[in-house]
Amino acid sequence: MAETVTPSDSSRTTGHLLASLDPLLREWLPRQRWFAGKGRPVTGFTLVAATELLPLDGRLGLHHLLLRVHQPSVFGAEPHPGDCYQLLIGVREALPPRLAPALIGHVEDGPLAGHAVYEALYDPRPAEVLLEALRTQARIGGLCFDRDPRQEIREGLVARLMTVEQSNSSVVYGDTFILKLLRRVVPGVNPDLEIPLALAREGCPRVPAPTAWLHAGTDTEPHVLAVLQPFISGASDGWELALRELAKGEDFAAEARELGRATAEVHTALARALPTATLGHAQLRSLADGMTERLAAAVQAVPVLRPYESGLRAAYRALAGLADEGRTWTAQRIHGDLHLGQCLRSPSGAWSLIDFEGEPARPPAERRLPQPPVRDIAGMLRSFDYAAHSASPPAPDWARVCRAAYCSGYAEVTDRDPRTDPVLLRAYETDKAVYEVLYEARHRPEWLPVPLSAIRRLAASALEARP
Repeated sequence: MAETVTPSDSSRTTGHLLASLDPLLREWLPRQRWFAGKGRPVTGFTLVAATELLPLDGRLGLHHLLLRVHQPSVFGAEPHPGDCYQLLIGVREALPPRLAPALIGHVEDGPLAGHAVYEALYDPRPAEVLLEALRTQARIGGLCFDRDPRQEIREGLVARLMTVEQSNSSVVYGDTFILKLLRRVVPGVNPDLEIPLALAREGCPRVPAPTAWLHAGTDTEPHVLAVLQPFISGASDGWELALRELAKGEDFAAEARELGRATAEVHTALARALPTATLGHAQLRSLADGMTERLAAAVQAVPVLRPYESGLRAAYRALAGLADEGRTWTAQRIHGDLHLGQCLRSPSGAWSLIDFEGEPARPPAERRLPQPPVRDIAGMLRSFDYAAHSASPPAPDWARVCRAAYCSGYAEVTDRDPRTDPVLLRAYETDKAVYEVLYEARHRPEWLPVPLSAIRRLAASALEARP
């Protein structure tokens, strides 16, 4: 992507802008929840694009930056060009107290000298600039604001930043729309826009249809930067709802069944809307080999896995054995990172699926590959297990009931119960649990017993299933 500036800017000015922001961003970026390079120092920046959305008029200015962040490679990893991040930088002479948590720092030199710069999404006025640009389909520098003309975007909707996300940022406009701003930007078609658009064409009501979107229009490859969708007012997050019901000792089976139905409806619509593929011997062997390699790496990093390694490998060998026997599976586009936190229940009781970005750490091309739907199902089954083991005391029976109800609900729509495909389901669930062990060991050691309880169960189950 070429550097983009507004006509009033110059490359010299934008160079000075980056130089003046550099020391502030080195301190501020690693503290952000959506910054993926935690634990490694920031060694430098490259300005990919800079666009002035609000000229500084003495009171308020707004800059949109795409910034490549350079950091040392992880030990043993290939050199990396650096992740590209999207920043919205507000500029004021002084911040009012309400914006104190958004402060990035005070600029000492360059074109913004003497001003405070801050995370602009905390401020309703800059956030409303984005919505107005989407409403009017503006073109500002290299930024293209597009929308579905069939959906109305009213003027005057008040913006508020949501503070619960991890890998991106979201702004709600008047309980009518929610704008998801992608923080780590990569070239290529983004499934978080592609899949909801495809499902909207199919008339699938389980996923809010995109109303508008922002992309960088200066390159041959698209760079999706933000997606605006209807906001489900009063909706409950699936994870939080499950924990509340657990705390009250309430049964969650009916909700799990409805969630299974919702997942199946989305999978069915995706199979109609986007191409499918058949996974034969070579693809299944590669799938099993990849799972085995991830297990070996996890055992090296987390030795507590070692006593279960043989049983876990047995799950992958069983999958490879079916491949050798000529078994095939149909693959299609899926959610890619499905769990209770990616599901919303409206006040009417209807479930919706959100956040189709997939696993952000994986390349977009990989996230867009057709995969067996059971991968999504395995992710949701692991999520029920996590919720149950978050309770005090843990409630494994609650998880078993929810898992069974979810699969039954899925079968009511597709006429195919995921439990009738135990080898593939076990392999995917095992792969997910191994990933969870690695994640918890690195980031939340106190949570390690949760995936380890599943590791013990899955290893024993695979050994018992061996012929």
